Amino acid sequence: MKFNALAILSTILLAACSDAPESAGANATPPIEAAAEINAPAGEYRTDPAHATLVFRILHMGLSHYTAGFSDFSATLYFDPAAPETMNVSAVINVRSLTIPNPPEGFHDTLLGPDWLKAADYPNITFTSTRVTRTGARTANVEGELTLLGVTAPVTMEAEFVGGYPGFHPHDPQARIGFSAHGILHRADFGMTQYLPTNESPGALSNEIEFRIDAEFLGPPTPPEITEAP
Repeated sequence: MKFNALAILSTILLAACSDAPESAGANATPPIEAAAEINAPAGEYRTDPAHATLVFRILHMGLSHYTAGFSDFSATLYFDPAAPETMNVSAVINVRSLTIPNPPEGFHDTLLGPDWLKAADYPNITFTSTRVTRTGARTANVEGELTLLGVTAPVTMEAEFVGGYPGFHPHDPQARIGFSAHGILHRADFGMTQYLPTNESPGALSNEIEFRIDAEFLGPPTPPEITEAP
């Protein structure tokens, strides 16, 4: 995910953690759970599209959280378990890959049209991270800039490093890591102001859009001597 995610939006993404210095004391951020347990090398990783999802939801009429997603997105991240603060991620989402459940006739085209996502003028949503701040043994806040409808605004995601390994021959010959990330963006920040809540009216659609990204990433080639699954 250029995740220059939404996500997604990656979007989205994303943390690993190193041992805290002994001098940091009892209140130091906890270290990552055994580097050997992760055992994934540092390097560039890209999303595995067969194991990646990006969904979002928005409160509808104060009654339900309408849930949809994008099926075509990609992200690239630099991952180093020994130096999580150096991690960076960029992502790009194909707006026309919008997926919605049981849309009424014409509704999908309406959302992609000039009143909403304006896919003809802005075919991509992009995200680029600007800072990664570790918050726990396997968690971090990923701050970045999201560009939607031609407008760029800051967005922060809470990310969790789920797991990783160096791969194994012959079935998975690249290192693999996995992340979950979620966050909230305010659609009015990007000029999407239709049916917003006001002091006089609850509005049809909330300003807040929640999003979640779950993705696996493929990285450096696996050393030939690793021939069994972890």
